[in-house]
Amino acid sequence: MPAVVDIGTLIERSPEIRRGRPCITGTGVTVRRIAGWHNLGLTPEEIAARIEHLTLAQIHAALAYCHANRDEIDSDIDAEDAATEEIFPAPAKRM
Repeated sequence: MPAVVDIGTLIERSPEIRRGRPCITGTGVTVRRIAGWHNLGLTPEEIAARIEHLTLAQIHAALAYCHANRDEIDSDIDAEDAATEEIFPAPAKRM
């Protein structure tokens, strides 16, 4: 009989890892990263093929966390976009 996995243990937060952003436990892969690829149209299986050390259970846990905490993830994405814009401002548009 396969081992039972408590899905509550698959996502962790720690101030020392990725500035406290939610990550897949023991990997440093952020939930936001998984959500971003999923939003680009990748399936969980395609994400697993890109990050071979992750299991489908870990990817699905990240997606479940994202769906359950949509405001937090969207806020994190917005903050990351703003920080990137500060470092690499978009060129002025020409008329």
